[in-house]
Amino acid sequence: MKHMEWLLCPICHNKTRIKIREDTELKKFPLYCPKCKQEILINVKLSNIYVIKEPDA
Repeated sequence: MKHMEWLLCPICHNKTRIKIREDTELKKFPLYCPKCKQEILINVKLSNIYVIKEPDA
């Protein structure tokens, strides 16, 4: 079985309700953090989290 870990919020660094495997890939995923109550777009590739900064509309 592949190693699984909790996806951490890039803002407050607490656990979210999402688990990812080491081979998980996400693109433009809207991650919601129940602790800081913010939603942020992320990309995940090879267990690395990249925050997507959207231009203000």
